[in-house]
Amino acid sequence: MAGGYVPVAPASPRSKKPAHVLDDSTEYDDEIQVDHREENIRDGDSTTPQHGISISDVAALEESGSSSWLSLLPSLGLLFCTVAIIGSLMLYAVLQERIMTRPYGNDAQGNNGEYFENSLFLVLNNRFAAALVAAAILIGKRDIEQLKNVAPLHKYFMISVSNVLATTCQYEALKYVTFPTQTLFKCGKMVPVMIWGTLISRKKYGIIDYMIAVIVAIGCTIFTTSGNIASSRGSPNSSLVGLVLMAGYLGFDGFTSTFQEKLFGSYEMSMYNQMMYVNLCSGLMSLVMLLISGKFVQTLQFASKYPKIVGDATTLSFSAVSGQFAISYTIKNYGALVYATIMTVRQLLSVITSNILFGHNITMLQWISTVAVFGALLFRSWYNKK
Repeated sequence: MAGGYVPVAPASPRSKKPAHVLDDSTEYDDEIQVDHREENIRDGDSTTPQHGISISDVAALEESGSSSWLSLLPSLGLLFCTVAIIGSLMLYAVLQERIMTRPYGNDAQGNNGEYFENSLFLVLNNRFAAALVAAAILIGKRDIEQLKNVAPLHKYFMISVSNVLATTCQYEALKYVTFPTQTLFKCGKMVPVMIWGTLISRKKYGIIDYMIAVIVAIGCTIFTTSGNIASSRGSPNSSLVGLVLMAGYLGFDGFTSTFQEKLFGSYEMSMYNQMMYVNLCSGLMSLVMLLISGKFVQTLQFASKYPKIVGDATTLSFSAVSGQFAISYTIKNYGALVYATIMTVRQLLSVITSNILFGHNITMLQWISTVAVFGALLFRSWYNKK
């Protein structure tokens, strides 16, 4: 997941489909983890139809004769959501790659400065930013009960452990592999989700799901073997380390999804309650790890030497958080299919933008495999909506 942690919406008891968790991040991943259904924002109205207008609203509009121009409102709203999601998360993607793969500062001779090494500091920043925003929303809604921990604190920490590990693996991977490689492997999240779902929850998947999983796996394999995937700051032989880190990300992220669904099922909590407490626990955990390792002081010294990192890290955090709220609003009002389509397009645009800005020199075969993976995911979204 990419920015601050945003919880998977609880599964609807009426739904017979398996929970397909999509990510940017985030990406989800530090990007968002959201159940691939539109009926599951716990603190929203589950009776809200896909396009945000109820049957009674439509009837009233027809009676008043004003439906002709008001019918444009969902389209305008959807346009706003699309711009908000793509804009904020593409900014997040660019900043993530800039922070982890480009040096800060130059000396008088124009030689490169220093690389930012401490990815855990970015996790700390992101988590506290998301917790702050979630707390502000609950205060604004005057939902005092949800400001309290609904579940025991150790259960929030259970999600935080896998969440922090997944996000750290995601950031660290950029030291060894390119951003397009990272993004494509995050698209393969459905493979471990299906494996965990089969082994742990005894879920059954259709032939189309397995076919899409095979296409995604083959596409990722072709991408990694048909061109250079090593990061600009790493050696050509270091890409294997990055792939291992991405495998760790996928595994830990799958556990995060499982734990958070159990928490939603066991307690009456809003999305913002879980978001606030899990991010707060993750932030505290990151802070303790930074202090124990001695890297907190190193990070402060780096920030005092290169103040630009402070602005980049702050913008990274709030761009991710704003993107996650835009995603939640889109799912609630326009449905999972629209959300999945926007996110898939956003990921493809991020790969293209990264290639332009950072010059990855993606080969033709890598482009073909990239289009195949995103095309398969778009088809899966359409098919699951049927």
